[in-house]
Order: sequence, then C-alpha cells, then structure tokens
Amino acid sequence: MIVKGSVHKYGNNVDTDVIIPARYLNTASEQELASHCMEDLDPAFIQNVRAGDIIVAGDNFGCGSSREHAPIAIKASGISLVIANTFARIFYRNAINIGLPILECPEAVAGIREGDIVLCDLARGEIVNETTGKRFQAQPFPDFIQTIIDAGGLMRSLERRA
Repeated sequence: MIVKGSVHKYGNNVDTDVIIPARYLNTASEQELASHCMEDLDPAFIQNVRAGDIIVAGDNFGCGSSREHAPIAIKASGISLVIANTFARIFYRNAINIGLPILECPEAVAGIREGDIVLCDLARGEIVNETTGKRFQAQPFPDFIQTIIDAGGLMRSLERRA
C-alpha cells in the first residue's frame, strides 16, 4: 500500500484529549468525530486536512486515555498515515484495530517539516520526503498486522476470513 500526502506536524505527547476532546465522545459518528479532530491543539486542522494527508509527530503520540475515538477521528478526517518517534502502546493497538497505518521512525520525524509532501510504501516501511528528496526506513508491520491494516481494521479482517 502506497500513501502520499501533505504533512501536518506536531510535537511530543499529543494526547487523546487533544486528538478528540472528551466533550465529543457522546457520538458514534465517525464524521462528527473527524469534524473536531485536533481542534484544541490546531484549530485550523480540519479546514486544512485533505484526504491522504499525513501526521508527523514526536514522542508518545496518542498518550492519555485508551479511547478508540482518537484513531477513528484521525482516520475519518482523511489522514492516511501517522509517523511518530514513538506511540503510546494503547493508541498503537487501537490504530491497528481500526486500520489506521502508523510507523515509528525518529529519523523521518527529524527530517520532515510541516507542509512537506511525503510518499510512503507501507509494506516496505520506505518513507520519501518528496519535498527534500530525503529517504527514511521504518520497520514495516509483519504480514499478519499489515493484513489487518489493509482490510481496514481488525473486525473487517475477521469478516474477510469468515
């Protein structure tokens, strides 16, 4: 799977409360969640994000609560990939469960700026900053996890098996 998009860059410890504020957790609508994604951290995010865009962030992305709403809001907003130095473990698993591609690659985080255009081959973990020409290598997911991501999440992956 190849993804390409413009980068929205954030720092360390972006927690689930700023990804999707708790005041919006009373809805199950993915589009409603997306409409409030990142609004407390970056009020212009939802107006600027385009389908295929990529979030790049520092350490411990998705820390805080264990709510699945955070990766759902990110994916529903149009983000195709999140690249970070590290992810909070529960966010990492929730992202896989809902089919949101994520990669850990500190070198890419250091070499990518806000607004850069990035291309990524998820199966190989290859990240190319098309704006600067720099290339980075992340550890790709093992096949069984990539199958979950490709299916759009754990439940869809299981439905395909049945």
